[in-house]
Amino acid sequence: MHNELKSAECFISPIAARMESDEPARTRDANYIRHSVCQWCYDSLPLEDLCREGKQFGLQSVELLTPKQIGTLHQFDMQCAMVTFPTAMAADGKEVGGIPLAWNRPQYHDVLEAAYREQITDAFHAGAKNVICFSGNRDGMSDEEGLQHCAAGLKRILPLCEKLGVTLTMELLNSKIDHEDYMCDRSAWGIALCDLIESDNFKLLYDIYHMQVMEGDVIGTITKSHRYISHYHTGGVPGRNEIDESQELFYPAIMRAIRDTGYTGFVGQEFIPSRSNPLESLKQGITICTV
Repeated sequence: MHNELKSAECFISPIAARMESDEPARTRDANYIRHSVCQWCYDSLPLEDLCREGKQFGLQSVELLTPKQIGTLHQFDMQCAMVTFPTAMAADGKEVGGIPLAWNRPQYHDVLEAAYREQITDAFHAGAKNVICFSGNRDGMSDEEGLQHCAAGLKRILPLCEKLGVTLTMELLNSKIDHEDYMCDRSAWGIALCDLIESDNFKLLYDIYHMQVMEGDVIGTITKSHRYISHYHTGGVPGRNEIDESQELFYPAIMRAIRDTGYTGFVGQEFIPSRSNPLESLKQGITICTV
């Protein structure tokens, strides 16, 4: 794998041209972006290879892993910035906890509470601080009703999160292209949910790709609403591929906006690499986001 990386030829944009000369991971400044990656985008690579190769160019976290997988990261002195969601089988035979069927359905609150209590506890013991969750799809439900149902269900597990110091983080996803009918598809809805729940241990995952698709005004939203956000994801628009000049967003400016809010958490690369050597795309993305 290492030899393949050294010999791979691929276009590196002017934004990324400073890669070889800059200090890795911006060690000169305590207020810098810490770099993570979503494992599912690189699932053709063994986790160990992703950690080993990624660490060479500034990767500090691999996310959306189960608590059991986090032990592999510890071998490389890396973290899991966001633990994946648990799933469970409901009494009606449906699998719940994923994107379509989740916290806006009160009939699933009991089984979701049990699954999340276990996941949150296991994440804590593995040294992780964030666990992802979803609203669920609308399926005819009004946004206001969904807000009330999500708040009621999530409040059942927030005392555990507060006790263990774990943040439950709901992801904002687009409902135009990737996740049709998803309820938490606008930052305003997610912020309203945070206000209903009133806990520092419940926040939002602001996915830059998804919110550019849904509403734009990425820097404006980050600047005004950063206190509601515990984590960020990247992705090129259109296409959800590399975050270079092939797409419409200028990520260095977005990263500076995130940094300037005082954020010291992780930014997770969640684009789908289009190059034959996906690690070159990840390396480029990390370089672009190092500000």
